[in-house]
Amino acid sequence: MLQVCLNGTRKPAEHPALPVSPAELAAEAVAAVAAGAQDVHLHPKSPDGTDSLEPDVVAAAVRAVRDALPTAVRVGVTTGAWAEPDPALRLALVRGWTVLPDHASVNWHEDGAEELAAALLDRGVGVEAGIFSGEHVAGRFVASPLASRVLRVLAEVTDPDPATATGAAETLLDSLLDSLLDSLLDSLGRRRVLLHGQDGGAWPVLALAGRLGLSTRIGLEDVLVLPDDSAPAGNADLVRAARKLGT
Repeated sequence: MLQVCLNGTRKPAEHPALPVSPAELAAEAVAAVAAGAQDVHLHPKSPDGTDSLEPDVVAAAVRAVRDALPTAVRVGVTTGAWAEPDPALRLALVRGWTVLPDHASVNWHEDGAEELAAALLDRGVGVEAGIFSGEHVAGRFVASPLASRVLRVLAEVTDPDPATATGAAETLLDSLLDSLLDSLLDSLGRRRVLLHGQDGGAWPVLALAGRLGLSTRIGLEDVLVLPDDSAPAGNADLVRAARKLGT
């Protein structure tokens, strides 16, 4: 499965096509799906480009993107602590969502992650369990009673160096899959591990995911250049390049 990650925490000044408004998110999602993306991840944003978990902001973004896409394409959002650092307030915001995404990423190293994931699951929202390289939370995730209930594991390689990102990805997968293979992989399925990198590490890690038969993602959240270091016009160019690499 190839997911497109439309914008992330980036600001509009970082790329002219970075989508902020609901209409921009919808247009980028449509183009990316037409280019071959099968799933959408986005960060709802306030007009100034900052991430927001406010119910009205999330509702507008999810509704616009969902209405523009085929019904088979799932739409997910972030719940990152940078949008609301207080775990109790973050949980209250998510419980107040009036338009629910199909899935939401929950970074397992952040305070309150398990409570937040439980609240999402209780509301019928799929959970992408974010396991970051270097955070050493794979064991804690696998031990969680929620582990078998998540939609997928989001294995996130934070090393931006193209020379070392693949090694960081292999280390992360070793720590994750050593636990996951025995207890969860049969129920999750290998393709429900989504491996991705960022910036200089994005393309090498995406290629590794393809070789291993894992799901992956690409988009302006993760990288602002194509494999040849040229600038993409938008998310669709990144998706097309990923497809050419065999993902």
